[in-house]
Amino acid sequence: MFDTKIAIVVRNNLQSWQKLNVTAFLSTGIVGQFPDVIGEPYRDRAGNTYNALSIQPMIVLSADEATIAAIHRRSLERGVISSIFIEEMFSTGHDVANRAVFSEFAPEDAKVVGIALRADKKIVDKITKGATMHS
Repeated sequence: MFDTKIAIVVRNNLQSWQKLNVTAFLSTGIVGQFPDVIGEPYRDRAGNTYNALSIQPMIVLSADEATIAAIHRRSLERGVISSIFIEEMFSTGHDVANRAVFSEFAPEDAKVVGIALRADKKIVDKITKGATMHS
């Protein structure tokens, strides 16, 4: 149904709360880059209105440190803009601090704990090679 694919890859050795936090943050980056991915508001039978959700499914994958670093590298090599969450961002409390700590690292030394991307299905599959379905 979709020519594109949204994938979120989370490092497999995080605590449960960290995995959920990273997934939530990374999905907002996808929506920020592709606002058209959001559909219409939901309404229940009683007439209550709820937030609009993504029109496209998001797959959540898991990877070890080496694989997630390779996924990060491949996304850069292919020019796919991604959402990235690094380990040091767990110790900050707001966006300005997140961006400040993020700017201290280069791709080769960033401790990536999560990455999300949306691109052509085949490209996403090639970039995320080695990641497995999150369980």
